[in-house]
Amino acid sequence: MTIRRILATAVAAAVTTPVLLLSVTPAFADAEPTAQTQQKPSIAELELAAAAAQVAYDNAVAAEKAAREVLIALDSDTDPLFMAVVAAKAAAADAATAKTEADQAVVDAQEALDTLAESATEEERTAAETALTEAEGAAATAGEAKTAADALVVEAEDAHDDARVAAARAIGQAQQATKKALADKTAADEALAEAKKEAEEGEENEECVPVPEPRLTTVITGLPTTVVAGTKVDFNLRVKNGTDETMDEVLPFAYVHATDESGLDGIDDLVRVQWSPGSSSAWKTVDNKHYMDAISPLKAGAHVDVKMRLTIDASAPAGNGVTFVAGDYVNDDGTCGGNPDLEGYEFLIAAAGSKPGKVDDAKPGRTRPDTSDINTQTGPSARPATGTLAATGASSVTSQLALASGTAVAVGAGAMFVVRRRKAGSHL
Repeated sequence: MTIRRILATAVAAAVTTPVLLLSVTPAFADAEPTAQTQQKPSIAELELAAAAAQVAYDNAVAAEKAAREVLIALDSDTDPLFMAVVAAKAAAADAATAKTEADQAVVDAQEALDTLAESATEEERTAAETALTEAEGAAATAGEAKTAADALVVEAEDAHDDARVAAARAIGQAQQATKKALADKTAADEALAEAKKEAEEGEENEECVPVPEPRLTTVITGLPTTVVAGTKVDFNLRVKNGTDETMDEVLPFAYVHATDESGLDGIDDLVRVQWSPGSSSAWKTVDNKHYMDAISPLKAGAHVDVKMRLTIDASAPAGNGVTFVAGDYVNDDGTCGGNPDLEGYEFLIAAAGSKPGKVDDAKPGRTRPDTSDINTQTGPSARPATGTLAATGASSVTSQLALASGTAVAVGAGAMFVVRRRKAGSHL
């Protein structure tokens, strides 16, 4: 017996995968129940994604190793830039020695002139003066040679240092690429492992058919239409059983997605949604399955209020976000179901330090946050997306929030959203 609507992400590098493994079914845009429109990727497709992610990770590790070897080589005795430094320093040392000897020759010549006997002939005095003049000229030439040699040392050292800085920067970039490739590989491996586990347990043969229940409602209140980066806001999620029968186990669901103003760069890693169980003051981060602890049971006509919190990192750029909420239920008799659609509450992300003033609460579906008082945002790109995502799917919010896999392909991410099922009771 399974329930619906658990989102997970499996990423495959576009450069290693020639085709998009899965196009997201427009589940958020279809009025039919999600279970009738969503399709899971096959194990073979997930294996291809995992293999591509492994290749991308191996390549990233190799590139990082190569970058480190470049830095090590720059300090070896055979590196041309290092050898140039050594040669320049040797030439500078020779020039310094020559300058010292030339200076001493001047001293000696001056002393010889000064100590000439009074009986010295005119020719002897002229010869001594000539020797002094020549020694001074040689000393000046030696000084210029030393200055030039010292400048070549500085030039050689700068070139070597610049190469080392560039190599160190390349290592940093390679490390970031390796970190991202590892995260992608982990996501792909987890999606494959989950699919294999489901296949082994024969879940496809046992699952119940979810029944859409519009009277199981999930409503957000208190979420502002504008949230400033670097702040956190508390709001409320009310889960209500509007039917005349008890639901044995209700699973509240929440998912937050955000992008920059272009809608092409996702910033989900800079937003976090949490919830607080019961009367506890502690906060739990909604896990990667996007479910919270089950409400067991939820009687007919009853409701439960769940305290929620949205936190946006101070480094987040101005952009757009949407908070999706829904609810699933599972009964002891094997029946299951949930909301027919995800409710999307759109909000604007204002840059850190912005002062939006008083803003309205976000509403499900069509929203338009008030941006008139935000000093840091101007122009058409500051305007939030409009349109009811659950009802239209093709509204401007789709392009601004990049929820479709096609958008990820357009920017070269090679990503896909995988819609999976999961056994009831395994949500914790």
